[in-house]
Amino acid sequence: MSLLRRDKNKKPADRVVTMIGKPGCHLCDDARAVLLRVTGELGAAYEEKDITQDEELYRTYAEQIPVTLIDGRQHDFWRVDERRLRAALGA
Repeated sequence: MSLLRRDKNKKPADRVVTMIGKPGCHLCDDARAVLLRVTGELGAAYEEKDITQDEELYRTYAEQIPVTLIDGRQHDFWRVDERRLRAALGA
C-alpha cells in the first residue's frame, strides 16, 4: 500500500493541521478562524508556527504565509478553502 493511500485512509482525528504564519498578519487571522473551526469540528490536532521565529520556515515560506500543512505536507497558502480542507482531512 502506498504512503499516499494510507494517508487518505486516516481519520480526521489522526491528522495534524499546522498553520505557519506571523503576528499581525490579517490573512493569518482569517485562516486561523477557518482552521480552528474545522479542526475543532472534526477532532484533528491544530498547531501554529511563527515564521519570524524560525529561519528555515522563513526561507521556505516567506512569500506564502499563511501556509497550511496537513501532517507536515503543504496543503494551501494565503487562503484556506474550507471545503478543500475538509476533503483533505477525510470528512
